[in-house]
Amino acid sequence: MKRKEKLNAEAEEITTEETPAEDSQCGGEELCECDAAQQHEPAVKTEEDESLHTQYLRLRADFDNFRKRTQRERSELFLYANESLIEELLPVMDHFEIGIKSAESHETDKPVIDGFKLVYDQLINVLKKFNATPIDAVGQTFDPHRHEAITHLPSNEPAEMVIEQTRRGWMLGEKLLRAAQVVVSSGPAE
Repeated sequence: MKRKEKLNAEAEEITTEETPAEDSQCGGEELCECDAAQQHEPAVKTEEDESLHTQYLRLRADFDNFRKRTQRERSELFLYANESLIEELLPVMDHFEIGIKSAESHETDKPVIDGFKLVYDQLINVLKKFNATPIDAVGQTFDPHRHEAITHLPSNEPAEMVIEQTRRGWMLGEKLLRAAQVVVSSGPAE
């Protein structure tokens, strides 16, 4: 901006220096071609100024759009930066759930089961802290965008209802990390 102001100041000095010399060449009082050319010069400058102003506004808008896009990409990168790590932890969480169910079915000591549940809950909270949330599908209508049907079984539930979940699904923000594996009701048996 300073450079532009400096160039404008230099241009004004040049035009003011040339004006007296041109007047002396034309004879002073008469209106000559030099004066007519100088009268049109401000109009040209305003057109140039308008052009530069329009260009400035476009550049400013482009930069603003670039800044917003960069900010959005940065937030998405932050959100999904841990995606591969979380995907690697999901099978561990599955095995933890299976281990807790197995311990409960084999009548393991209650303090042992409570300890495993405490660790499991802590892992769930850590995943939630990084915006990973489990999908609980049992009792919901089958959604092919969130559920993976393993089989259809007849049941007392209406058709297309999830009656059992064999593997928990997970979301990362609004993105599906892993679909829930489910058993879907095919309606009452005939």
